[in-house]
Amino acid sequence: QVQLVESGGGLVQPGESLTLSCVGNIANIHAMGWFRQTPGKQRELVASITNGGAITYDDSVKGRFTITRDNAKNTLYLQMNSLKPEDTAIYTCTADDSYYYVVSGRAASWGQGTQVTVSA
Repeated sequence: QVQLVESGGGLVQPGESLTLSCVGNIANIHAMGWFRQTPGKQRELVASITNGGAITYDDSVKGRFTITRDNAKNTLYLQMNSLKPEDTAIYTCTADDSYYYVVSGRAASWGQGTQVTVSA
C-alpha cells in the first residue's frame, strides 16, 4: 500500500476546468485510477492509466477529461475540461500493481478524496 493525497478540487461554473493531483510513492505502481462518487450513487471509475501507457475513460468524460502520471514527480493528474453539473462528486485516486484491481475498485491504496462542485 502507498499513501495517496489528492488536491485540486473546488467550486467552478459549468464549462470551466480543474486539474486534480494525487501525490504518493507511485513510480513503481503499475496501475492508477480516478473514481468519483455522489451521495446515493455507486462509486464509478472515471479514468485509469498504467505504467505501460494504457488509458481508459468512462464514456461520460471522454473528450473532456485527461489522465496522466508523472512518475518523476510521484503525481497522478486528472485534467477536467468543459465541466458539467453532473461531474459534481468526490474524486478519489487509487493505485495497485493489478490493473484489474484498480478498474474493479478493489485496489489496495486509496486517497481521502477531493470535492469537485460544478454549479452556476
